[in-house]
Amino acid sequence: MSGSLSRAVAKAAIRVALTEDREEEKVLKEILASAGILAAGVDCGGEFASMIRRIIERAVVAAKREGVISDRHAEEGAVAGAAHEAIEQLLPKASGLNIGGKIGIARGGDHIAVAMYVGIGLLHLDDVAIAVGHRAVPAAREGDIRVG
Repeated sequence: MSGSLSRAVAKAAIRVALTEDREEEKVLKEILASAGILAAGVDCGGEFASMIRRIIERAVVAAKREGVISDRHAEEGAVAGAAHEAIEQLLPKASGLNIGGKIGIARGGDHIAVAMYVGIGLLHLDDVAIAVGHRAVPAAREGDIRVG
């Protein structure tokens, strides 16, 4: 069951990253919420190497803003780690180039996934890539210390 939930969460993050606009994203998030999966999306773009830190930060901020995660250090770290994992998958293709696209974040139970769907540009020679990172984070326990 856990394996199927991790796949469902990864698929949800990819679906959010693929949405065309905020209205489509909002409808999808409602559908996912009815299935027990929380989700968030955020745009990203710029020169890839200089964007790496901002991509991770944007993923964490969006996940907190949309209620996908709380202020718990472990949850923030799980999103940051999954975002970093996705970025590493894009490095061979996007290094030294510009990207533009969307980050999708999803959580179901202990599973968190971050997906990136980006266009990679050099002049008129555009390419596309998709990458997904996953982390597991245990639910909060009574007495856990919250950050912030």
